[in-house]
Amino acid sequence: MIIDERDRDEGAAVSGYQVAQIGALDEWRRHYGGFVESRSRDGRRVVDHELTMQYIGMTANALVPGEEAGYWHVHERIEELYVFLGGLGQMGLDDDVVEVGPGTVVRVGQGVARTWRARPDSPEELRWLCIRAGGDQLPHLPDDSARLPDRPMPWTD
Repeated sequence: MIIDERDRDEGAAVSGYQVAQIGALDEWRRHYGGFVESRSRDGRRVVDHELTMQYIGMTANALVPGEEAGYWHVHERIEELYVFLGGLGQMGLDDDVVEVGPGTVVRVGQGVARTWRARPDSPEELRWLCIRAGGDQLPHLPDDSARLPDRPMPWTD
């Protein structure tokens, strides 16, 4: 659910920002979704279906201990970044199995087969964000920011 939105300028095709609440980590299992209805499942929320994203996509995911994806998949053009936030799990990456848990970040490039599961002995649900992007490579120093030293901080306390 989008709770706030601000346009960059009148008639902008994409808003300057949007804010959505996806809930606390322990609420993620109640999400239900997917990219197509026939493959939707509990514990998945496709955030980029709710926000107007142009270059990146993101899902919020939760698997109960012992649950697995049940399929492998591969991308031709998309690169994925998995950021694990809770629980213990494993990722199958081509012929390797990688242990994952809170603080693990896994980049998976194009052409690499991937699958995942929550370990049966996980003390809690395996929770992660999957961030997807494709297109042009990032420059060596991908910071295109400009500081605004004369702009005051917005905090009122």
